[in-house]
Amino acid sequence: MELTTIQKMAAYALPILFAITVHEAAHGYAAKYFGDLTAERMGRITLNPFKHIDPIGTVLLPALSVMLGGILFGWAKPVPVNFANLRRPKQDMLWVALAGPASNFVMALCWGLILARVQVFPLSAQDFLAQMSVAGIQINLVLLVLNLFPLPPLDGGRIAVSLLPMQAAIAFSRIERYGMFILIALLFTGILGAILSPVLRFFQHLLATLVM
Repeated sequence: MELTTIQKMAAYALPILFAITVHEAAHGYAAKYFGDLTAERMGRITLNPFKHIDPIGTVLLPALSVMLGGILFGWAKPVPVNFANLRRPKQDMLWVALAGPASNFVMALCWGLILARVQVFPLSAQDFLAQMSVAGIQINLVLLVLNLFPLPPLDGGRIAVSLLPMQAAIAFSRIERYGMFILIALLFTGILGAILSPVLRFFQHLLATLVM
């Protein structure tokens, strides 16, 4: 079924809200587990999407991406984490950073299970639910792969800082102030897509294997 623009945006709305909300809340839960209560004190460990929405990164850019058919791109307000408060700051940083992408994979798996069993739902809802499930899979896998890219301030950059020897980690972390500019440059030159496409195909194949 070919959806209208309004229907397509509606099919993407719920998966986008879930994807960003659970991703950011997962960081907050992980930070709390490993000793940092910053996110909890600021009310950011929540599944309320309005606490995590960035008007441009969460609403405007994804909506334009859906309407124009380009690469889905956007961001949410980052959950504040004071890594110095973690019990083992350098080691625990890895798990706090990994929590977000891991939550996206779990959500992609849930949408995949719905898609694989969409026939159990009422016939009138099957087409729209299938489109929503496809959107949920796409959004979460793209967020998963993008956030694992080893560039601060992305989660993959934090993971790299955690794994690198101390001196190398300090030097690498200094890239963070330029990270978003580098990311946008890589996106618009097509380099980012070329790098991430094989990783995205790997996770798509893994997901298809798990839900069959």
